[in-house]
Amino acid sequence: MNLLNKLLKTGNKFAYIKCMKLTSKVKLALLPLVALMILAGCYNDKEDQLYPEPTGGGNTCDTAAMSYATHIKPITDQYCATASCHNSSVIAGGYDMSSYAGLKLAVTNNRLVGVINHATGFSPMPQGMSKLSDCNINKITAWVNQGALNN
Repeated sequence: MNLLNKLLKTGNKFAYIKCMKLTSKVKLALLPLVALMILAGCYNDKEDQLYPEPTGGGNTCDTAAMSYATHIKPITDQYCATASCHNSSVIAGGYDMSSYAGLKLAVTNNRLVGVINHATGFSPMPQGMSKLSDCNINKITAWVNQGALNN
């Protein structure tokens, strides 16, 4: 408004009116842009849509009674006992994860839980792949805490 006051004081009413019209046009042009920015930030703010309840009774990762054959072996077969890793042909790091005995050795040596959690001081496993899902890590950890039984 400082420029407008100077124009008004100098008596240049034509320049004052022209400047006022320009200022109004700029404000009108910016109004839809501001409204769009406000509306874009509120596209989905309903808690039940952002954080839906898990299906199947709430807890989708049951770790209550872990079984080597049912829960753990499928995970180790998929992520550990693969070609060129920890299988009976290539026993990387001295661990054959294709059998209960090899996996139990990693448990006994306190290696298994550390490597799958990518804990400090452990080589992160599976090597060259992303970390196991939280559910798979929780299943293996629960199995170890339940005694790492061959069941």
